[in-house]
Amino acid sequence: MHRKINITHKKMEKQKEERRDQEIVYSRSVKAGKRIYYLDVRKARNNDLYLCITESKRLQSEAEGAAPLFEKHKVFLYKEDFAHFTEGLQDVIAFVQSQLGEIETRQDFVPESEEPQAEAEEPKKKGLLGFLRK
Repeated sequence: MHRKINITHKKMEKQKEERRDQEIVYSRSVKAGKRIYYLDVRKARNNDLYLCITESKRLQSEAEGAAPLFEKHKVFLYKEDFAHFTEGLQDVIAFVQSQLGEIETRQDFVPESEEPQAEAEEPKKKGLLGFLRK
């Protein structure tokens, strides 16, 4: 029984090492309320690049003082699918906008390295995910 656990542990360590080999070459995070979206460009073993989108949502911890818990979901998007994915995403965003009209954003995106120390000005009205509009 002990040998089986040891083999499983070795397999898990090998999988972790393989994941580390998939190097992140570019990354950007997007804060959205209780969620953070990580957009990571990773390099595969064959030096091809792909996109890994991770949604991380902070869960309420049951005990005070306990370490926060996060629920994570990942989507892997490969370069041959970028055009179709972008087209589909733009289509559903346009549909939502046609149904709801202009949607007020929470705040303008400011990269973490450029965040102002002073209080931000009043958010401007934009379309849903306006950065994807043509």
